[in-house]
Amino acid sequence: MSKTLHIKTYGCQMNVYDSQRIADVLAPHGYVLADHPEAADLVVLNTCHIREKAAEKVYSELGRLRRVGERRQRAGGAPLQVAVAGCVAQAEGDAMAKRAPHVDVVVGPQSYHRLPELLARRAGRRRPVVDTDFPVESKFDHLPEAATPPGATAFLTVQEGCDKFCSFCVVPYTRGAEESRPVADVLAEACGLVDRGVRELTLLGQNVNAYHGEAPDGREWGLARLIRELAEIPGLERIRYTTSHPADMDDALIRAHGEVPALMPFLHLPVQAGSDRVLAAMNRRGGADDYRRLVDRLRAARPDLALSSDFIVGFPGEREDDFAATLALVDDVVFAQAFSFKYSPRPGTPATIMRQHVAEAVKADRLERLQARLDDQQRAFNRHLTGHTVDVLFERPGRKPGQMVGRSPYLQAVHVDGGPELAGRCLPVVITAALEHSLAGKLADDAKLGAVA
Repeated sequence: MSKTLHIKTYGCQMNVYDSQRIADVLAPHGYVLADHPEAADLVVLNTCHIREKAAEKVYSELGRLRRVGERRQRAGGAPLQVAVAGCVAQAEGDAMAKRAPHVDVVVGPQSYHRLPELLARRAGRRRPVVDTDFPVESKFDHLPEAATPPGATAFLTVQEGCDKFCSFCVVPYTRGAEESRPVADVLAEACGLVDRGVRELTLLGQNVNAYHGEAPDGREWGLARLIRELAEIPGLERIRYTTSHPADMDDALIRAHGEVPALMPFLHLPVQAGSDRVLAAMNRRGGADDYRRLVDRLRAARPDLALSSDFIVGFPGEREDDFAATLALVDDVVFAQAFSFKYSPRPGTPATIMRQHVAEAVKADRLERLQARLDDQQRAFNRHLTGHTVDVLFERPGRKPGQMVGRSPYLQAVHVDGGPELAGRCLPVVITAALEHSLAGKLADDAKLGAVA
């Protein structure tokens, strides 16, 4: 008899990947996906701890789910089971079990392969089952073959954890030390995804360019070597990777950007700030000019490379001249896209106990000024593409009838007139307009609508 499962995913692409794998773990136990928690026998909250008040948002959702379960039981229905996975689960652990005793399972991001066992252990117990230990064995050794149907694009985790210990970040504490998957395992999963129709893979890691996986001959491969091998898979047309750290952008990876056509000319390379004083306080292991020189080397290798980045404003001790240095870096580098946030303390991180915390009003003002500059750059980049022909990988129908949506090499959404026969195809598109959050285009005259390979 099938049971229904609803997964709510918070945060990054790695959580999206993990949620898909959670569904794969539970599928052999009879669970099929439901669109809404009200229709589910089991709800899994796959949580993220990066942003401010992340835990409180999870507890708020748990309160809502408790009321859903109570209404169901009053109506004579089956109990609603709830599991909390991911980084908030890892950080909260037993505290969550005490604060939300109606939760059935609390499981960290390295242990969700044990979910069926943990749910079984919950039966007959009064308290939630908590598993937030870092297991000796890798979860990837226990995950089943992917069952969730992919589309034209897919995420593939190749590395987890981080050893950088940036002073604002909880990842080393919630995801653990850096660990890279063996080359053979990555290649096998990639081939399986391509066989099922995937045309673009995004390689994921908390610090993905620190990848150092064991190859079949016992040697270690870096990310560049892995990318070159993946590019040889027939039918795989595009490769991306995220998130990278500037300190791990080695010569081989820079060369790969210029030599591997399948590696897309769009790189997310977080810098966080443009002030060396703030970067040192963040423990970012490099200064603003180091970042500038790295960007110059990347663009020399791949002249059409576009960049996105992350920025934090209002870090403890940030002065106005520090913020001015960030604006100067933005002007010097020029970003096609960026993500920017006000600093928020994360429990247990060194930055939390730093002095000279910046007032909220100052942080808000600086964020507004930074985002205005970044938005101008993004709009200019989009306008620059107008009239150019770019390859677009089509993924799904658009909001309007007779419209399809795909992604450019630079990850912009591109809308064209067309039917479902475009899905899964990578075709040349002439960009006709730059809209607020996307591009409009038309199929180039030489676009060939043959069968998908």
